[in-house]
Amino acid sequence: MRVMILGGDGYLGWPTAMHFAAQGHDVMVVDNYLRRNIARETCSEALMPNPNLVERVRLFESVSGYKIRVEIGDCCDFRFMERIFTDFVPEAVIHYAEQPSAPYSMIGYGEAQLTLHNNLSATFNLIWAVMQYSSDCQIIKIGTMGEYGTPNIDIEEGWIEIEHKGRRDKFLYPRQAGSLYHTTKVLDTDLLWFYVRTYGIRVTDLMQGPVYGLSTPEVDQDQRLLPNFHYDDIFGTVVNRFLVQAVAGVPLTVYGKGGQVRGYLNLKDTLQCVELAMNNPVESGQLRILNQFTETFSVNQLAEKVQHVGNQMRLNVQVKAIDNPRKEKEDHYYNPNHSGLLELGLKPHPMTDNVIAQMLKQVMCYKEHIDIRKIMPRVKWN
Repeated sequence: MRVMILGGDGYLGWPTAMHFAAQGHDVMVVDNYLRRNIARETCSEALMPNPNLVERVRLFESVSGYKIRVEIGDCCDFRFMERIFTDFVPEAVIHYAEQPSAPYSMIGYGEAQLTLHNNLSATFNLIWAVMQYSSDCQIIKIGTMGEYGTPNIDIEEGWIEIEHKGRRDKFLYPRQAGSLYHTTKVLDTDLLWFYVRTYGIRVTDLMQGPVYGLSTPEVDQDQRLLPNFHYDDIFGTVVNRFLVQAVAGVPLTVYGKGGQVRGYLNLKDTLQCVELAMNNPVESGQLRILNQFTETFSVNQLAEKVQHVGNQMRLNVQVKAIDNPRKEKEDHYYNPNHSGLLELGLKPHPMTDNVIAQMLKQVMCYKEHIDIRKIMPRVKWN
């Protein structure tokens, strides 16, 4: 298939591009380096060095023999989108092209405005490019489990049936996002649903939990092909932060009580999920929502897992609770359904001790690059 990957320079976009190219697809990656630029502006650079996208593609071809097309440009510029769509005419678009950080979106007005404009404009332009230039193309968008928040009822896969005063109907599951970033993802879903039911486009919206890991079959060929690994408080996930803290000898920083529960998945499983969604397309006029994670952990459980493995590796890992910079429930009910991708054939890679040990070993190779000033929270929700 002709597969266009928006945000192809990102932590998920780059491994996805290599994986799909290795499967024999004709792949085009699109990026404008927004994430790299704002990470640099906030002193939140990745731990490992990452060549620019053009160089990444050249390295991948030299190692694997597979070609990937590159377009450097802004998805918020509709003329740019028109050009690449008329040139490539994609059969599937994987949409990662969004400002991905909740803390960044909460820094101040400028960061909030950038997040709102970028994320909604990129999605809006994608929808119109598909409608006008590749009407049968399927959109696969990466949403987030953070759209749902932490309701006191079970979280369904995108939809909920409600009975009210003797009548029943089906609606998008209520969303209660905990940051402006997550709110833009809610608005993405509403935008897509409007155009699905009005114009008949076809969309799979993957509500993804935090992703961890650096290893894929393509990455393992050459360390220069590593995805971006952020460990700071703005772009880094809690898993990445704990791994780096363990290696650096800094106590693992648990925000508040540490009872916050989320759904997590291995990077290899993200690639599986996106591929399963693409290979099992929905019909025209359908919005399919799938909850994309494999296991749930509290922050305390993650800290215990990293501490256990780290101590086996003689890292003397300590854990320390600190004030929570975010506004979130620290003790809550959390029971999300995630059967859809399993039914499509997902084979999960669980977070075993061996997986954690391998990630710690990779971080240890770059220990001298760690800047502990980036780890502690610099952004507060108030």
